Amino acid sequence: MSSNLEDASAVKAKYSPANKNGQFVEFVSEPVVAAFCAGGVAGAVSRTVVSPLERLKILLQVQSAGHTEYKLSVGKALGKMWKEEGWRGFMRGNGTNCVRIVPYSAVQFGSYNLYRRHIFERGDRTMNAFERLLCGGIAGITSVFLTYPLDIVRTRLSIQTASFAALSQAQQDKLPGMWTTMNTMYKSEGGMAALYRGIIPTVAGVAPYVGLNFMTYEFVRKYLTPEGDKNPNAGRKLLAGAVSGAVAQTCTYPFDVLRRRFQINTMSGMGYQYKSIGDAVKVIIAQEGVRGLYKGLVPNLLKVAPSMAANWLSFELTRDFLVGLKDEPIDL
Repeated sequence: MSSNLEDASAVKAKYSPANKNGQFVEFVSEPVVAAFCAGGVAGAVSRTVVSPLERLKILLQVQSAGHTEYKLSVGKALGKMWKEEGWRGFMRGNGTNCVRIVPYSAVQFGSYNLYRRHIFERGDRTMNAFERLLCGGIAGITSVFLTYPLDIVRTRLSIQTASFAALSQAQQDKLPGMWTTMNTMYKSEGGMAALYRGIIPTVAGVAPYVGLNFMTYEFVRKYLTPEGDKNPNAGRKLLAGAVSGAVAQTCTYPFDVLRRRFQINTMSGMGYQYKSIGDAVKVIIAQEGVRGLYKGLVPNLLKVAPSMAANWLSFELTRDFLVGLKDEPIDL
């Protein structure tokens, strides 16, 4: 009887209002939850750091044959953006991108760790290279499906103030926000299908991209870890993040160009009216050459190193901090 009373007292003490803080700390320090939170922080930090280069990449990607407004060097194009739009031009669409990338990165990192722990690494076994690729790909697809409408809205917001001749001054003067753009697309362009336009080339590119990213990062991270240590230092983590991002994005870049083109396929003044992925590839190569599938690659590569480095570093620092709140340390 006394044992039952003691157990009841222990349960009451554990869930008492005074112990709410302890419960919260225990919750966020769980490895999967910590990875989820750290992924959100990492996404917002990395995208903000490289916002000017990211926007320039998008402008180059959607610039079809016959348009030369941004056919400039990276430095001159950024200067043009600053002269015409100021610092707001550098950050155009970044707010929506951060709103998107926080849940995107959180779901990506969180689902990767969830799938890794509960599907691929049951017991004492560890993943091989192919399993890392597969696990990362599934995590990438999961995050894309949940956040894609914000991505297509972000693309629209990024180009609506650009000095493209195809965009009328009235379009540029009237600048709807994120939710207004999403609502307008939903009502006038086909409902939910409009918010998921371009999802097929996106998934086709994201699965190998995320898979390659995780696989390369963990390989390089392990290679850079000094013998006898469990983890590399911050500088080595930065290098591993930069290498993994450059490899993954270069291998899958044409899919990113196709994604952006399809996202504005019905946009007034900028639509391409591609009928399918095959038709888009055929038209781009015919009108712009194979180089058309790699438009914007230079600013993309320039942003990969700082973006992925900041992404992985902020992820690991945040995750290690949250997991470190536990009384008993966990080997990650």
